[in-house]
Amino acid sequence: MNSSVVSTALPPALAVIMFGLGLSLTVADFARVTRAPKAVAIALTCQVLVLPAVAFVLVGLFDLPPLLAVGMMLLAASPGGATANLFSHLFRGDVALNVTLTAVNSLLCVVTVPLVTNLAIDRFAHDQAAELGLQFGKTMQVIAIVLVPVLIGMWVRRRAPGFAATMDRPVRIASIGILATLVFAAMLADRSALGGYFLDVGAVAALFCVLSLGIGYLVPRGFGIAAPQAIASSMEIGIHNSAVAITLAVSVLDSPRIAVPAAVYAVLMTPLAALAGTVITRTRLGAQREPAPSSPGGPA
Repeated sequence: MNSSVVSTALPPALAVIMFGLGLSLTVADFARVTRAPKAVAIALTCQVLVLPAVAFVLVGLFDLPPLLAVGMMLLAASPGGATANLFSHLFRGDVALNVTLTAVNSLLCVVTVPLVTNLAIDRFAHDQAAELGLQFGKTMQVIAIVLVPVLIGMWVRRRAPGFAATMDRPVRIASIGILATLVFAAMLADRSALGGYFLDVGAVAALFCVLSLGIGYLVPRGFGIAAPQAIASSMEIGIHNSAVAITLAVSVLDSPRIAVPAAVYAVLMTPLAALAGTVITRTRLGAQREPAPSSPGGPA
């Protein structure tokens, strides 16, 4: 992943993706937090606090090299991806909750990503902290390429709702195509090391994805959250916005090596999320079909 063309193209590509996200958001999506405060609070706690802790443990267990360890932590801190809404819809989740979580995460990540990344650099790559750390200038870059396009997209939707509705689908398709092209180009530029990427972090990335999806579903259910909202939480937490992590690693931190976990995760998360959604759906349907136990003394 050492192409300067890719490094230059990633920020505008991410800007298009985040602008498209903004086109799908309104102020009401943030206000919806008050309607389901418990579900939102649990999901955000899992995403902001639990996932970085899980990634930290996995990095230690797998004894990853310093830059890959930082990359895993950056991935863990990245917000949910827009694809989570699609998966939530496919598996009968609460899509409105997905939209709300995405909206809130878009704001939170400009704080949580630099914080978690700096802590990870200090812990795993302390000798490179001066060149890698997200100091004020780099943090402003994070805000510029992540938050500003979202706010512009929201402003466009507010001022020209018809245009936003017309452009929503094309921008989504373009976003997916741009990201896929850039990730493919990045890997192709260093295709001789592609197999090594999966050997280095494939297992830890896959396990992290499975744990993210599982935590996102089981923790809310354990706190009495309804299944559709738990499914939305699972997809939001398990489907990370790898574009954010890859762009920050390559274009802001100037370290393609840090981008490796996010690139590998981007390949693995779609089939794993589909598998998790299928398992959850079949388990729910199976439970609904079970006959109710007969009352004592009733007919056999």
